[in-house]
Amino acid sequence: MQRFSTNNLILCALYVALLLVSQLVLSSIAGIEIISVLLLAFSYKKGVKNGLLVATSFSLIRCFIFGFMPNVIVLYLIYYNLFALVFALVGKCFSYKYSLKSHIVCVVLSGVITACFTLLDCVITPLMYAFNFNSANAYFIASIPVIIPHVICVIATTIFLFFPLIKVLSIKSLQK
Repeated sequence: MQRFSTNNLILCALYVALLLVSQLVLSSIAGIEIISVLLLAFSYKKGVKNGLLVATSFSLIRCFIFGFMPNVIVLYLIYYNLFALVFALVGKCFSYKYSLKSHIVCVVLSGVITACFTLLDCVITPLMYAFNFNSANAYFIASIPVIIPHVICVIATTIFLFFPLIKVLSIKSLQK
């Protein structure tokens, strides 16, 4: 079984802190976030093991800041781990290197997966709180105004920040 090196653990811990601070700073603005592109680039460049460690740690530690809501814990643990897994596998397909093709794939996937986040929430929350059909439907309809700017934001941040983040994560002192 492969173990985490001290350098990897420190890098993952620092990245979790970056994700937490990023979410905290932008939490008052609905639909605006950079967590997705930060986790996307990290998972893409650093692989499945590191991506899943950061995604799980972020999902659990953020509860100390934003509260322990069962539906959010389940949603984040499922969503961010799948998100990290998908982009780590995409990174592997591109040998963890940047290319225009990888950039386009990541932009498109980030938008699609972000839309799936809201759809997943529209399933998990009504199930966990035993909403009736009308309440679940109202919950879904109420999420539509949030999903549109959220998806646009994730696509825009991925377009503009994916390449610089990959470059930063490629610095030799950040390598394994």
